[in-house]
Parts: sequence; C-alpha cells; structure tokens
Amino acid sequence: MAPACAQVDNCRAVPVQPRPSTAGEPLERGARTRAAILDAAETVFAQHGYARARLEDVAARVGIRRASIVYHFRDKPELYEAVLAGVFGELLRRYERALAEPRPLPQRLEAIVDAWVSFVGERPVVARLLLWEAAEASRTSIAAPHIAPLIDTVRAAIVSGQRQRMFRAVDPVHFIFGIVGATVFFTAAPGFAPELRSRPLDRVQLDLFRREILGITRRLLGSGERPAIAGRITNDAAIRASR
Repeated sequence: MAPACAQVDNCRAVPVQPRPSTAGEPLERGARTRAAILDAAETVFAQHGYARARLEDVAARVGIRRASIVYHFRDKPELYEAVLAGVFGELLRRYERALAEPRPLPQRLEAIVDAWVSFVGERPVVARLLLWEAAEASRTSIAAPHIAPLIDTVRAAIVSGQRQRMFRAVDPVHFIFGIVGATVFFTAAPGFAPELRSRPLDRVQLDLFRREILGITRRLLGSGERPAIAGRITNDAAIRASR
C-alpha cells in the first residue's frame, strides 16, 4: 500500500517539532521509587523479621505492585542486603567521622557511643532489625558482614587506647555488646517499663539514657569522670519531669 503522502499531489513533509528532553525524568523517578522501597522495606523487616517479611507488604506500603520491586531488587535477599547496607553503612560513616575529630581518643570513643545512641533514637527500627537477627539465629546471619566493620572500628579504637594506657583492660567485644544490648533493649522493649511505654524516645528520655550510657562507658573504660559530650541534661526539673 502506498503511503498516504504519495496519494496526494500537494502533500508536503511537515517537520516534527522535537519534544523537550526528558531523559533524566525516568532516572529521577526510578531513584525516588527505589528510595521509597528501601524505606518501606526497613519498616517491614523490622516489624516481621526477615523470614516473615513479604515483598507484597513492602509494595503495599509504597503503593506499587510487587513486580515493580523486582525491577529494582531481584528478590527478597537482595532487598534485605540493600536495607542493611544502607542502615549500617550510614552508622559506620558516623563512627568514622567521630574518630576523625581532632580530640583525645577517650572523647572520640565517647563520640562514637553518642553517635550510636543518636542513630537508634532517629531510626528505632534499627533496634528491631538487630533483635530479629538475634532471634533468627537458626539461619546464617545476613547482617553479620554489615555489622562486622562497626565492631572492628570500635574494637580497634579501644585496643589503641589500652595500648596507650588510656583505657582499662576490658574485653572490647564485651564492652561493645553491653552498650549495644542496653540501647537496643531500651529502644525496642519499652513495654516492660510502664513509665517508658508512652514516650520511650522523647527528647528527655533519650538524653537521660545517653547520659547514663556515657557514664557506663567511662566507668568501664576508666576514661575519666567528666563527660566529654556536650548537651547533656542538667536541668533537675527536666529530669524530675521524665520520671
């Protein structure tokens, strides 16, 4: 069949006006969708654990189809790996920034503890992710490779301080697990303490807890009596109000 133009004597080609370039739009939209999937997955994994979490639940929170998740992440293990890499990668960057500060090592280590408490206060789902990892011990821990650099960073700082006779001869791993365990339990299980049930992570409660954890840190390491982190709660009225 001849083209329509060939059937009309006065048919002339009409130039097509090019559309404005939108090459970046799909990429930006894809990046936003990927970020939304990761945010939703962080919550779903924290609520249900890895074994019971479903991609359908993640998709429902984002408002997309399950197939859209598979476009960005091949399967549930890959999505979980991405969630863990994002969560613990950000925490590691905070640790490294604290260690890079031009301050004495004991203060830098306290800055790491402070960064940990602040991080869990900002993202309490982290505590539940860790609890689920401990509870699902029958499988190989997917989180272990992401957590190991955090442990190694803090352990190296403690060992360095011990060699310089700044810290007591405590087991670094025992110290790390003690601080982490106390923070995770405080954050994720407030129902055991009625006074925390309604406001476990409000500013006053979190600052009081931070102050206590830093005190424990100094006593365990023998790193001094005075707090190295500014911004602690010193207002007696605020302390009484939190009780």
